[in-house]
Amino acid sequence: MLRILALAGGIAGGASLSQFPEFSQQYLQRLAGQVDSLALVVADFDRSATRNLLTRDEALAQMTGTAFLDDRRADLTATFARFARLEGNLADLRAASPLQRMTMPHKLGDAETLAATWADFRPAVPVTFDGLISAGIGFLGGWLVASGLLSLLAWPFRRIFA
Repeated sequence: MLRILALAGGIAGGASLSQFPEFSQQYLQRLAGQVDSLALVVADFDRSATRNLLTRDEALAQMTGTAFLDDRRADLTATFARFARLEGNLADLRAASPLQRMTMPHKLGDAETLAATWADFRPAVPVTFDGLISAGIGFLGGWLVASGLLSLLAWPFRRIFA
């Protein structure tokens, strides 16, 4: 019975992890769209600053005096920071293979992009080499986790039934 449950855990792990390469690819595509959109905002602000002979930081510093300008400055500062973070994540994810991306979950951590990707994601059969490798790793992980948990749960009863 324990072997059957461990096998079920392995199958569940394999089926789940086999979807990661496709999910990470869709995340990467959405992330690229986010970076492109943010790049337009950043470039537009920087052009306005340059036309007024200001750096970005100098232009932001001049955005004071009213609650609206203070809020807008804070919004833009957050946008610039998000753009820099997402641009770096995009470069790292593009340079990585689908299997390497499995070791980079922190690079797939933008909540907005992750939620949008998950909302549209539909599981597919893993027909790529990366999908099959991911399925194998997931199967092994699921088997080990299920076996370990079941062994821990059965441990107090071993002396009773031995």
